Formats: sequence, structure tokens, C-alpha cells
Amino acid sequence: MEAGAIEALERDTVAAVAPPQTLEIGGWLAPLDNGTIGRAKSAVPLRHDLGPDAIGEIEAAYRERGLKAGFRIADVAGLEAVRAELGRRGYRPEQPTIFKTGSIAQLSAFSEASARILPRPDEAWAAVFLGEGFDPADGAHRVSVLTRSPGAIYGAAGENGATDAVGVMSFGAAWAGIHGMRTAPAARGRGYAGAILAAMAREAQARGVEQVFLQVEEASPARRIYRAAGFSPIWTYRYWR
Repeated sequence: MEAGAIEALERDTVAAVAPPQTLEIGGWLAPLDNGTIGRAKSAVPLRHDLGPDAIGEIEAAYRERGLKAGFRIADVAGLEAVRAELGRRGYRPEQPTIFKTGSIAQLSAFSEASARILPRPDEAWAAVFLGEGFDPADGAHRVSVLTRSPGAIYGAAGENGATDAVGVMSFGAAWAGIHGMRTAPAARGRGYAGAILAAMAREAQARGVEQVFLQVEEASPARRIYRAAGFSPIWTYRYWR
């Protein structure tokens, strides 16, 4: 992937989680948040050929604000020196996550099942994050963050007007992004996630957006759905903490 496309993806990724403040330091974005979403509180390089020179300054910026520094680093050859320096400083990689991209046109045709698009999340939408099977503290924080994502839309699906599954689509400068896909454990396997993905993609298509990204943990069973929906991996990253 060309350097400009990498930068656009990373900028739109950080913008979608709307951290209270984001610094630019030596070719890195340093989002400043203290919640549970890793993307909102981990510095990320805007290119895949940067060296480790800015790491000390990034650490200082977090420390000065009473925050613990963290880094989100792709497993690519061009960032080997960065990973080595983080290891030397005592950071360790965890939570391998796959960055995927896809076509809005293909995603819009993924499912013909119905889903609702909300301009703002309602109580039923938020309740899915707080329900059985999810960490309530993490869920509450994710609802707060995803609600403040600028220009986002919110998908919901379920039987007879109920909300059993939810999702979010953000709109950045160049990309749409998929976030916060959740299905209540008792409602899984009914095609709700696919319906939400397709409905949000149709909304993006109406806005003239052509490309979409998402990030999914390597161990997540949701990878099967995203693969079927036409998403392809572009790199894997890890959080260095």
C-alpha cells in the first residue's frame, strides 16, 4: 500500500474514535485518551518506514498529561527498528489485530436482510454493549466514544423491532470505517451482523464513499463474517504496552 494511503487510513482510524486531543509528533499521531479503546490511546506511525527517533518525545507527551504511553505498531519490515526500540524500553506486544479493507459496493450487496440506520444511538442500541456477555465498564466507554464519533451512523437489527445487534460506521476524509459490531449472545447466528454491514454500506454508497476499513482481533470469530463480506487483510498490528 502506498504511503499516502497508509496515512489516510491511520488518520481516519484515529478520527473515528474521537480522542479528546491528538498530537502530531515526528510523523506519528498520538491520541490522548484514558479509556478502554486501544486506538484512542496508542501512538501510531503514519508511515511504515519510520525509525524510532520520536519514541522518547511521545512517551514524554503522555507522561506530562498523566497518561501511560502505548503504541500501535504494524508487523511490517519497515517498522522493525521501532519494535526493537520499544522492546528495549520494556514494552511488550499484545492483542494482535488484523487491519482489513473492502469495497463499499461489494459490502452493500452482502445481505438483503433488513436493518435500521439511526442518526444517533438510542437506549436500546446502547443496551447491547451493556448486556450479558460484555464487560459493562468497557461497554459504557465504547458507547460514549462511538457516540461522539463525528458524522457517524448507527446500525441496529433484531426480531420484531427489537435491537439485538448493533454497529457503527464512521466517515473520515477518505474512508468509511466499521466499528463497534456487537450481537447479543442469544441472538448470534441469525444474520444480524451481515444485515447491519450491508445497510450501513448502502448509506455510504449514497454518500459517494467507495472504500471501507475495519479492524478485528486475530482471535475473533467475526473474521469469518468479514471474509465472506469481501474484506481483505492489509497488515496485522499489535499494541505495545
